[in-house]
Amino acid sequence: MTSSTLSPVEKNCTLLPNLLEPELIEEAISREEAVFTRDGALAADTGVHTGRSPKDKFVVRDALTDKTVWWDNTASFTPEQFDLLHADFIAHLKGRELFSQDLYGGADPAQRIKVRVITEFAWHSLFIRTMLVRPEASELAGFVPEMTIIDLPSFKADPQRHGVRSETVIAMDLTRGIVLIGNSAYAGEMKKSVFSALNFFLPAKGVMPMHCSANVGENGSSALFFGLSGTGKTTLSADPQRTLLGDDEHGWSDDGIFNFEGGCYAKTINLSAEAEPEIYAATKMFGTILENVEVDPESRIPDFDDVSKTENGRCAYPLHFIPNASLTGRARHPQNIVMLTADAFGIMPPIARLTPEQAMYHFLSGYTAKVAGTETGVTEPQATFSACFGAPFMARHPSEYGELLRDKIARHNSECWLVSTGWTGGPFGTGKRMPIKATRALLTAALSGSLKNAAFRIDPNFGFAVPIKVPGVDDSLLDPRATWADPAAYDAQAAKLVGMFAKNFERFESYVSEEVRRSAPATAEFA
Repeated sequence: MTSSTLSPVEKNCTLLPNLLEPELIEEAISREEAVFTRDGALAADTGVHTGRSPKDKFVVRDALTDKTVWWDNTASFTPEQFDLLHADFIAHLKGRELFSQDLYGGADPAQRIKVRVITEFAWHSLFIRTMLVRPEASELAGFVPEMTIIDLPSFKADPQRHGVRSETVIAMDLTRGIVLIGNSAYAGEMKKSVFSALNFFLPAKGVMPMHCSANVGENGSSALFFGLSGTGKTTLSADPQRTLLGDDEHGWSDDGIFNFEGGCYAKTINLSAEAEPEIYAATKMFGTILENVEVDPESRIPDFDDVSKTENGRCAYPLHFIPNASLTGRARHPQNIVMLTADAFGIMPPIARLTPEQAMYHFLSGYTAKVAGTETGVTEPQATFSACFGAPFMARHPSEYGELLRDKIARHNSECWLVSTGWTGGPFGTGKRMPIKATRALLTAALSGSLKNAAFRIDPNFGFAVPIKVPGVDDSLLDPRATWADPAAYDAQAAKLVGMFAKNFERFESYVSEEVRRSAPATAEFA
């Protein structure tokens, strides 16, 4: 990656560089970008875009990316299209006063990238300062960025002129290290752009980039938690008995694992002090940002149960707001890897042990399920498959990440577990949600190593090993079929889900080994 030049930006606008939290908050309030909550957090709305716009994301196709990017999953941009868009961005910021932050993407000095983020909004500058790794003051004098993000929510792209889908655009030139974000105030676009860049560059160095949370036990043993939104990735990794490494994005190098970020970006839907005390406490701290959370205009009290703006309300806060957070963002190789799924069909057991080949299969599958009522027209559970538990951010083909994961699991002898936080006793609408107490007990047994000594059975549908008895967990929960009133209905639903897995995995079969193909649910008799 080459250093991008900032001279056109500096010539056309005034930059306020590396302002600290109090100054940025003062600017956001004075510019009426945000308001204070009763407890001193900053509350901001993002307008129309309350989430990412994956269909408006483009990557420049050139000599670097032509043979390496997963183009089936990525919209391409020509260098000429990017040049025109970049020139229009520079023209748009003429005469403006913007904010810039010099930050690191990655807690490991050997693997991180230097990022300069230029924003139109003060609260966006605070957000990205919160979410990435903040350099020491002494490191800023000679800071030369390897990647520059220009974030202008007021810029509207012209589909006819720029060759894009709408007025919203997220365009990445990985060769020159420039990202352009226009017509979206959703702050998550900035941090995910850094994640996407790391996902592209790190595999070539033998480093595994991962959409996962991570924590560390008292003995220094670390654990990874993969999972799509709603599966419990943030909640389950925030264990008061373990040190939190990070809640979303990590890398796995030859030296161990490391956080990509310096903050957390947690969902706030139905957030409570009882269920998630550490995250709830962070929402009351000066420096935290509440994004798209309903706040009473008079009392300034946030209402986390009100989803009239979006179900994707968020809070962003620095890691040190969590009492048991890691100060270094780094840990040893993971002893345990947990893949989370919210199975709304009621078929998956609450925990299963995976072989390295099964782990690769389920990693590439990236399964969870939407429940009825979450989207218009969804009347029954629907399977969702997102490769690597984060397909929108994976620049390379999923098989590259899958091979990296399998090799690292084998080299470091990591135990792999599939954990369902979904439904038991029937599908959504008939069964009930897996008790969080049972999930935590199973995870404690797995992470402590005591589950290794349990007796296991082989699941007839998926071929993985399921414990028969675990202290503190109702035995019936461990056999999903036994929790259904009608076992024949379970069998029919299981066959349906197995078929969904098989259909989804057809796109990967030519990229994986025979051992991985034999780990598929449809061929469970070989497990």
